[in-house]
Amino acid sequence: MRDVSKVFPRGPKPVQKKITVLTCYDFMFARILEESGVDCLLVGDTLGVVYQGQPTTLPVTLDEMIYHAKAVRRGAPNTFVVVDLPFLSYQVSLEEGIRSAGKVMKESGCDAVKFEGGGPEILELIYKLERIGIPVMGHIGLTPQSVNVFGGHKIQGKAEEDKARLISEAKGISDAGAFSMVFELIPSALAKEISASVPIPTIGIGAGAATDGQVLVIYDFLGLNKGFKPKFLKTFLNGYDDVSNAVKNYIQEVRNGSFPGPEHSH
Repeated sequence: MRDVSKVFPRGPKPVQKKITVLTCYDFMFARILEESGVDCLLVGDTLGVVYQGQPTTLPVTLDEMIYHAKAVRRGAPNTFVVVDLPFLSYQVSLEEGIRSAGKVMKESGCDAVKFEGGGPEILELIYKLERIGIPVMGHIGLTPQSVNVFGGHKIQGKAEEDKARLISEAKGISDAGAFSMVFELIPSALAKEISASVPIPTIGIGAGAATDGQVLVIYDFLGLNKGFKPKFLKTFLNGYDDVSNAVKNYIQEVRNGSFPGPEHSH
């Protein structure tokens, strides 16, 4: 078990070192990310969209999350790994939430679970899990499992009542015992205010630079998700074109007979 306090230190803000998080869904990328020094890998239910091609994260199952988490753990045995609990694996009842979180921890070998929201039922679940030894990362702002309620992927916390709700949810999540929380698509000024008000590290995506760390989806980060260009995203590689050009070169060399050459033959 990796020590949560070494990756997500609780205490005075700002944290001494910004925390780096990337999503990951397979062995190969997990190995690269661990060797590159990323602080935390998130096996996100975003895999439903970027890996499975679903329109939302809602169809993802608990067993699918465990399958991908096991692959990530094998590729990154020494990195802190957090796994999303998917839609309806924790909202139905407290008992089912505890059972789902325990199943993920037991079968995947991950270090923590993450789930969305900050209502009373969610806070009770965080409280219970923390006391039976299951670390929890919270998630507020745009919560993709509630995308149908929000009417799409829209910035949250613009209206005063929404701002007050997010501040209340963040304090509740921290008080319930979560070790960290994600802020997704909220105004940077609000993210700064909330981050300064809670003692646990905050991880932003589309929430500005004042959070204690950042998370991006790996396929977006690598520029593999062609046409996906939200304002918050910076691509660190032109992955789609690089892979496409490599495939085109392979096709050309196979067809003209230059591959395989003598050096590739037994």
